[in-house]
Amino acid sequence: MTTPLIVGLPGNEALAKGVADCLNAEVGGLETRHFPDGESYLRFRTDPTGRPLLLVCTLDRPDPKFLPLVFAAAAGRDLGAASVGLVAPYLAYMRQDKRFHDGEAVTSTAFARLLSSEIDWLVTVDPHLHRHKVLDELYQIPNRVGHAAPLMADWIRSHVDRPVIIGPDIESEQWVAEVAERAGAPFRVLRKERHGDRDVTITVPDLGEVSDLTPVLVDDIISSGQTMLEAARQLKAQGLAAPACVAVHALFADGVHQALKNVAAAVATTNSVPHASNAIDLAPVLADLAQGLVRGREPSVEPMASRRPRNR
Repeated sequence: MTTPLIVGLPGNEALAKGVADCLNAEVGGLETRHFPDGESYLRFRTDPTGRPLLLVCTLDRPDPKFLPLVFAAAAGRDLGAASVGLVAPYLAYMRQDKRFHDGEAVTSTAFARLLSSEIDWLVTVDPHLHRHKVLDELYQIPNRVGHAAPLMADWIRSHVDRPVIIGPDIESEQWVAEVAERAGAPFRVLRKERHGDRDVTITVPDLGEVSDLTPVLVDDIISSGQTMLEAARQLKAQGLAAPACVAVHALFADGVHQALKNVAAAVATTNSVPHASNAIDLAPVLADLAQGLVRGREPSVEPMASRRPRNR
């Protein structure tokens, strides 16, 4: 088979190289800039003609990223790429999955339709599914979903002595139980009531029987960070050690990372979104999933038990 060409959109170059190394694929160059009027200019420095083209572009803060991504996909197809796939470890516009008030746009459906029209397949990690059970309900193109739980458990085993895994709310129980089982640790689940984007109340059960263990707060997304911050404070108030905070997607609002570092023993995230807290590499998972689509086989990544991610 022709060697795939991996091209990272701006800011995704390191992850693109990691995926390419795992696939023994070639890393291609992409020139990007803006005209004086603000419009985007793109040029492939490596010819994709006749080759599977894999674009790597995580989609946090997606609005300024979307048009360059679409232009790159369209240009790759126009230049004769055999196929155009997208590796987007963080997939945006999953939150608004229904019309809560009259006149609202259901952006998850619209975004999926727009993106699907430009790519042949999609790979992502732990998407923010809420009212949809599987990604196929939104994306009508071949897709593969990877899970970070095994890698997070590996990190916990390597970096935390005698951990107890803590979930922030009841909806996290199945997810936290999976990480805990893989890490060989007990787990507990807190109770959360959300009053607004930055206002949450955390209720901590009696943790006396695990008070001599090191708490590890595990979540899928850190965005406003209020859930992690409040949970960490409550755990310390019960006399537990400063927790480690581990998450998949590092969306961190301004100042949240430093605030967490002030109350936590460690803050670790995957590199689904580039951030100073990245400590868990998803490249092997993404490469295996992508290879399954490029070469027409199922990925060997062991799927995590089904779960329902929470609204952060």
